[in-house]
Amino acid sequence: MAEKKSKDNQGISGVSKGRKSHRALKYTLASLAVVVGAGAGIGSYEWHALQPQNHFQNVAVVGAGSVSTNNVVNNTPSYNWPKQATGVFNVLLLGSDARPGEKDSHSDSIILIHVNLNTHQYNLLSIPRDTRVYMPGYGYTKLTSVQYLNEVNYGVDKGIVETVKDVSSYVGVPINYYAETDYWGLQSMVDDLGGITMDVPFKVTMTHPWYKQDKGKVYPKGQDFLDGQDVTEIVHERDSVPGTDYGRQKLQEAALVGIAKAAMDASNFTKLPSLVQDEHNYLIDTNMTTTDMISMALALKENFNPSQQIHYRQIQGTPETLEDDLLGAKDDQIVINPDELKTIVQTYFTK
Repeated sequence: MAEKKSKDNQGISGVSKGRKSHRALKYTLASLAVVVGAGAGIGSYEWHALQPQNHFQNVAVVGAGSVSTNNVVNNTPSYNWPKQATGVFNVLLLGSDARPGEKDSHSDSIILIHVNLNTHQYNLLSIPRDTRVYMPGYGYTKLTSVQYLNEVNYGVDKGIVETVKDVSSYVGVPINYYAETDYWGLQSMVDDLGGITMDVPFKVTMTHPWYKQDKGKVYPKGQDFLDGQDVTEIVHERDSVPGTDYGRQKLQEAALVGIAKAAMDASNFTKLPSLVQDEHNYLIDTNMTTTDMISMALALKENFNPSQQIHYRQIQGTPETLEDDLLGAKDDQIVINPDELKTIVQTYFTK
């Protein structure tokens, strides 16, 4: 799996990179092990700071106060976002299409998560990868190409930050955290959880599998206990499912719910320290610190009911064959109604 983590914390205003020192990592992991294993034994100051209501105060915004590059997508850039309430923040999940050994990649899945720890509600919005966007200096292209251009122009570490800023500008909300994974990272995560129960919303037939032996394999509709390879294959498929890319978005949402349920299951919660320790096996890049992950896990453990608290949204668009200025040729794109996007975002992703 391509490794894209920066070893320093420079270049991201107000945001620290996910890797901590080995000593700090061992300390926080040990603290979590004590918390989940015995429920006590951690120092009062550390325990107080880890509590979600204390930890998630004045959460930094990616790109806040920085000078924008010219790679702004569709909307006028604004990084002077209004102050967010304590316990309310946005996370951007990016699924990369990079295969082992590849450096630059496209965004294969783009999911915005609005977290409200005060109400314990989590709104998810899948943004179609083929969304038509405008990039100054390049013209019109697909949203999936934004990450590739940014990584080519700025390198993989700054490129992912610029991509987050671009998506933030396009959607119209501040983004506080980001996490990028690929199919290999997803597979490892599911396997380390011991597999997940996934509610497959419709029959899925493998047409372009990552593993050649899975060509033509069929996954029936309904709940099934799946390993990492199966989940990886399912969330990649789109040609055989209803709505193509929109159908794949539903498969990705079902996988995320299955992972969340497995991670918060009582039998798995004691695995969280090792999962956090091994996050470099799952994530290509992230700005979440170890303590961010621990505090989030504590918030979810206290009151988590995925079927009632996770709400999945899709933004519909019109499929059109249009000129892609980056390719210099016509390509299939999805044209999003900006007013519809604005309504969804203001209703579910700002409170």
